[in-house]
Order: sequence, then structure tokens, then C-alpha cells
Amino acid sequence: MAESKKSATLSIDGNTYDLPIFSPTAGPDVLDIRKLYAQAGVFTYDPGFTSTASCDSTITFIDGDKGELLHRGYPIDQLAGQSHYLEVCYLLLYGELPSAKQLEDFELTITHHTMLHEQMVNFFRGFRRDAHPMAIMVGVVGAMSAFYHDSTDVADERQREIASHRLIAKMPTIAAWAYKYSIGQPFVYPRNDLDYSSNFLRMCFSVPAEDYEVNPILSRAMDRIFTLHADHEQNASTSTVRLASSSGANPFACVAAGIACLWGPAHGGANQACLEMLNEIGTPDRIPEFIARAKDKNDPFRLMGFGHRVYKNFDPRATVMKQSADEVLDLLGVENNPILQVAKELEAAALNDPYFTEKKLFPNVDFYSGIILEAMGFPTSMFTPIFALSRTVGWVSQWKEMIADPQNKIGRPRQLYFGDTARDYVDIENR
Repeated sequence: MAESKKSATLSIDGNTYDLPIFSPTAGPDVLDIRKLYAQAGVFTYDPGFTSTASCDSTITFIDGDKGELLHRGYPIDQLAGQSHYLEVCYLLLYGELPSAKQLEDFELTITHHTMLHEQMVNFFRGFRRDAHPMAIMVGVVGAMSAFYHDSTDVADERQREIASHRLIAKMPTIAAWAYKYSIGQPFVYPRNDLDYSSNFLRMCFSVPAEDYEVNPILSRAMDRIFTLHADHEQNASTSTVRLASSSGANPFACVAAGIACLWGPAHGGANQACLEMLNEIGTPDRIPEFIARAKDKNDPFRLMGFGHRVYKNFDPRATVMKQSADEVLDLLGVENNPILQVAKELEAAALNDPYFTEKKLFPNVDFYSGIILEAMGFPTSMFTPIFALSRTVGWVSQWKEMIADPQNKIGRPRQLYFGDTARDYVDIENR
């Protein structure tokens, strides 16, 4: 962390305190309040930590007002349009784009870590058949610490790297097997001659009865979904991974905690909510009715997949994802899928409506990724597991950065307490 060159003065009951101010390379200045309690005896109050920087980082930067998302300084639209997921994984993990040789070695390492320990098959079969794939992923990823003892020592840099590679490599296998288990089909093992996204699609949709050829358009679309969800700064699940890792917990447990947090509908379920909305609309002729409801302040209905909490202008990931959505729909068609027909016509209606354009309620990445996954044949229960698969590299990168940070200490948020003060215990017969 750079030295503070500015400060602010806080006055409390006639006493003044100087608070250092740090100026980042991008984003607003940050007040350093680490010594405030020791000096002034007060905490700060920030529910949701929406105005609090919990760490310093060099991985991802978001400017919601400008619609900007940078990974190690590289704009997300350039990475998603010109790069591919494993190259972005290398960038997030190591800070720089790889050379051709470095990328080849990295891809080889990931490819040869995709298989799961065979005993983990029994772990999958311990779940009920109707278990949600996210429930299976939370359990299986957490259980990896019981199978891979040689990569759980967080103090060992080499073990941290091995754990990082294993998590990135094995997550597609875990997600695909969770899906296969939920639909009663046999597990499909990874193949080393396929790229990352093609391998995942094959493990999801291949069956022993016939060969499965991965369409390159679908593989590219899947790769873009992975890339566009790789990291998103200090969001809820990333903060969960960091908080869990601050105790020194092993990386598999920390990522399992991140998956559990992502499972929440307010975080990882946005594209699923979008598809559920399209199902509620049902047919294209009902779109004007739902557009009118979205404009009505007294109606609780909201157009899911339009606008974004972080991006106040536009979602920089949406442009590239729209391109993939158009390519996938051109390939697979929408004629026999009423939900995709609704999606296409709803997109056109909203983009041509002044109400939405003036409020900058443009389709976001969740709208287009939901359409793509629906067109590919994934059930909505798999949308969040695919998100977790994609985000694993972000969690791992943030975890590695935190462990190596000399300022790292166990997380311990404070509280504003309004409960009872000390009172004496009363025997039960006198209550």
C-alpha cells in the first residue's frame, strides 16, 4: 500500500483526529480508520459495507457510472472479444497476460487436473436425486480438502498454486457431474483433447449411447459466459471467500463458502430470475402488458435482466454477450421455443421505448446469458452452478492475493448494539 499524502480531520466532542487518506490508481479516495477506535473509542457504521474498503487489491476495478470493468487494467469487452477464459484466468492469477509458452503450459496444467478422485463418485451418490446442483457443489468442493491433502497448507506458496489450479480445473467436472446426477444420467469423464468450455459442454450433454460433437459457436458462447463472470471486485461471494480465508481456512472450504453465498437469489440467481420472468410473460403478445407494469411505480413487477445495481450507465459485459446470444439463436433458432421468442421481442421493445432508454435500463449480462443457457438446453437450476464455475478463478485470485498480503488479519466486523444491557439471572420459579 502506498503512503498517505493527504488527511482529513474528524471532530468528536471537541477532540480532533487526523485520518490518513489513500488515493488509489482509480476510484474514490479512501479514509483510513484503522486506528480510529484506539484513538477516539468509536466505530463506523456501514451496513452492507457499501462505503467501506475492506482490502487493497490489484485485480479488478469497476466504475459503475462509466460502465467500466477492468481486469488487471484490461477492459472486459476486449478480453471477452479477443481473448479466452483460460488466458483471462492466467491474467487474474498472475497479473499479466501470458506469453505463448506460458499459456500453453498453463492450459496443459489445467487440462491434466480436470479429473476428480474416483472416490468422490461415492460422495455424489450420497445426495438425493432431486438435490439442487448448488447443494451438491457446496458439499463436493468443501470435501476436496479431504481428498487433496497436498494443497491445503495456505502458508506454502506452492501448495496455494496447486490448489488454485485444481479448483479451476475440477470445477467444470463437479458442475457437470452435479447436473448429470440430478437428471439420472451417468457421469461423463473429461477428455484432454478438448478445450475448457468444450469439455464442460461434452460432460453435460454427452451420453454413452452416441457420440457428441461440440459446436464451436456454442463452445465460444460458453467460453464468453465464463470470461464475463470471472471476477467482479469485492462482491458478496468474493468478500465471503476473503472473510473465510482470513481465519486460515483451507482454500477448498473458502471457495465452498463462496459458492454458498453465490447461491442466494440476490447474488448469483439474476439470470435465473430473468428466465422465470420470461416464463411469466409466456407469449410475445403479452409483452406490452408487462412493459406497462414495469413503468407503473405502484406495481411490484420489475423487468429482470435490465439495468444493473453497479453499472449506472450500461453493463460493459452485455455488448459481447449479446453478440454470442445472437450467434447462438441464429444457430439453434427460436421458432420452437416460446421463451426465446419472448426474449427477442422483449429486448427489441425495451430498446425502442424512451422510458427504458432515458433511465438507461438496457439489457445486462444476466439477460443475455440466461437466453444463451436456455437455448443450449440447460435448466434454470444449472445457471448458478455455471456462474460458480466461472467465478472460481476470481475467488482463487482474491484468496491468493489476501494470503500473500502482509496486512492480512482475521476479519472481525463490529456492530451497533441496541440489545439489553447487563441484567441478573432470575430463577425459573420467580419468572
